Amino acid sequence: MILYPAIDIRGGRAVRLRQGDYERETVYDEDPADAARRWCEAGAQALHVVDLDGARKGAPLHLDAIERITAAVDCAIQVGGGLRDADAVEATLAAGAERVVIGTAALRHPAFLEAMLDQHGDRVIVSVDARNGRVSLAGWTETSDVDAAAAVADLTGRGSRRFLFTPIEVDGTLEGPGLDELERVARATDAELLYSGGVGSLDDLRSLASRAPVNVTGAIVGRALYDRRFSVSEAVAALAAEPVRDR
Repeated sequence: MILYPAIDIRGGRAVRLRQGDYERETVYDEDPADAARRWCEAGAQALHVVDLDGARKGAPLHLDAIERITAAVDCAIQVGGGLRDADAVEATLAAGAERVVIGTAALRHPAFLEAMLDQHGDRVIVSVDARNGRVSLAGWTETSDVDAAAAVADLTGRGSRRFLFTPIEVDGTLEGPGLDELERVARATDAELLYSGGVGSLDDLRSLASRAPVNVTGAIVGRALYDRRFSVSEAVAALAAEPVRDR
């Protein structure tokens, strides 16, 4: 399982939110490129970057920061936040992103997702964020009645081969990942799935590595790294554990 240090950008700075609440923000770096350098120099292979302002606005607002990040490091970078039309996706890829993360638009506009999958294939990750098992949209500001596992199953049937799943109620809490919900969602697809939310210790990472279904290939970690609860190298080692059960 691969470690993806998270860099969330709001107001041009690297921040973390608690449970998706924009009113509960902690600022960690004035320049997100500084965070990117720190994580990659420490041994990370990939980074997960989110334009929080773009997610709320519905269009990327920090492409300049993405360009600075991709110019500063050799890590592979995936970027999400406000990617709701083809121009936004193209601009993000042109800024240096290896992959793009599409959330709200993938769920609301099937034709758009189909077009992006046709054009960019495996470079597209579909983000399914959920609050209490129900899909959340528009930068976590709207909760739908759609079951997260059902959404992933439907999107798989429409050609999606990479997903990111976040249970919002644990995100930023450092109180442990939502393993039961992760297992439920991951078993709804045979596609690759990344997990984000709640990791606060190396034991949390070991639990992810050992308990998650085999199609869960990466863990996104933010606040625990920023708060120095463990290092990148320790996290990479913890995620190297072999799963103890099959899907």
